[in-house]
Amino acid sequence: MRSIFNEHLFEKRYFELVATLIVFVILLILRQFFRTIIRRHVLKYELDIRQRQYANKFFNFMLFIVFLSLLCIIWDVSFRGLTIYFASFFTIVGVALFANWSILSNVTASIILFFNSPIKIGSKIEIMDKDHPVVGTVLDINFFAIQIQDEAGCEIWFPNNLAMQKPIKQLEK
Repeated sequence: MRSIFNEHLFEKRYFELVATLIVFVILLILRQFFRTIIRRHVLKYELDIRQRQYANKFFNFMLFIVFLSLLCIIWDVSFRGLTIYFASFFTIVGVALFANWSILSNVTASIILFFNSPIKIGSKIEIMDKDHPVVGTVLDINFFAIQIQDEAGCEIWFPNNLAMQKPIKQLEK
């Protein structure tokens, strides 16, 4: 009886190890696929290397979350004992995200700006805001804001989610 139990346990662990290895290899292939797409986009639109790094970090983080989720499914992680901790954690995170919803919208907008925006680092742009128009040179585009240096030499940080909502005029290429 004991040897049957050990054989069954070995077969189950063998499946879990093989499935983990397969998921890991698939995610490495997906990571390389995303990196290739990002690299081609950067070369096509002559974007700065920093923009490529931000996009790579975003997709690496998302693949890591997918990998952890799949590992929990494969290894049959039981959340029964952790339910109270997860409920408390997600309650705090939910309140924090509701209070700071713009953080998530800025990160999402940064990815949209990376793939769909003609502006790049070094571009001279005008953000056509009715109350406070911004004219200057783009110094950096990160996850949260576009850093612009105006003609007076002042640095202006314009949130990505607002850049998605305002018309942007490219003055020079």
